[in-house]
Amino acid sequence: MQVSLAQIDHLVEKIRSRVRQKPRIGIILGTGLGGLAETVLAATFVPYHELPDWPTSTVVGHAGRLVSGELEGQPVLVMQGRIHYYEGYSMAQVTMPVRVMQRLGIEILIVTNAAGAINPDYLPGEVMLITDHLNLTGMTGLNPLIGPNMDEFGPRFPDMGQAYDRELSALARNVAAQSGIQLHEGVYVGLSGPSFETPADLRFLRLAGADAVGMSTVSEVTVARHGGTRVLGISGISNKANLDGDTTTSHEEVLEAGRVLTPKLETIIRGLLRLL
Repeated sequence: MQVSLAQIDHLVEKIRSRVRQKPRIGIILGTGLGGLAETVLAATFVPYHELPDWPTSTVVGHAGRLVSGELEGQPVLVMQGRIHYYEGYSMAQVTMPVRVMQRLGIEILIVTNAAGAINPDYLPGEVMLITDHLNLTGMTGLNPLIGPNMDEFGPRFPDMGQAYDRELSALARNVAAQSGIQLHEGVYVGLSGPSFETPADLRFLRLAGADAVGMSTVSEVTVARHGGTRVLGISGISNKANLDGDTTTSHEEVLEAGRVLTPKLETIIRGLLRLL
């Protein structure tokens, strides 16, 4: 299912009628990481189901609402829970919220996710700065830019050489170092899900150069960069690499890790916002 510019702008009008300020920063919070949204000041909450054509989150750990307000003096629009391709939506629907945020005027998009470790040195509860990604869903024909190009946002063939903004990444490194938070850096690979990966999948992805794996983010970043939005990406490592098949991964494990990860992500994001 494609999404039209008219649908996007209709949503923009609905949101503008509900929130008080123009956002500068968009933030997408991943599975179990929604706690940051609860700390937004002068917050206005808009449940997804109250917005026409806005896809609804169906996964435990995603509250499913927009939060508008201020964090560290910056006007923000926070997605407290995202939409995934595996929930039955098209890639155009999954990435429509990014288009809406772009039309609302955001300059920077911060994407977070709960990711499984592929790098054997990464442990649950640790944080990884995303320096690049492997778009395996896009390589198999699920690129969100397939279809007529939206010239209002960007060119037919956008460059992805620097998908993750180097200046924002440097700021995040500095904040983590000053806060005593260990910050890994690596490549995130996006798969469609919803099944977790087999040990063979993980060994293959490791050989391909990936450090963490998840079921989101890449399509959102692709659309953000198509529209010229600067991006910072952070993964919270929710489960250990299962390269030999000796462990079992569950959604409950991912949610539990989120409780440890949220304070670290909040510290990094808040510190970054103070520096912008």
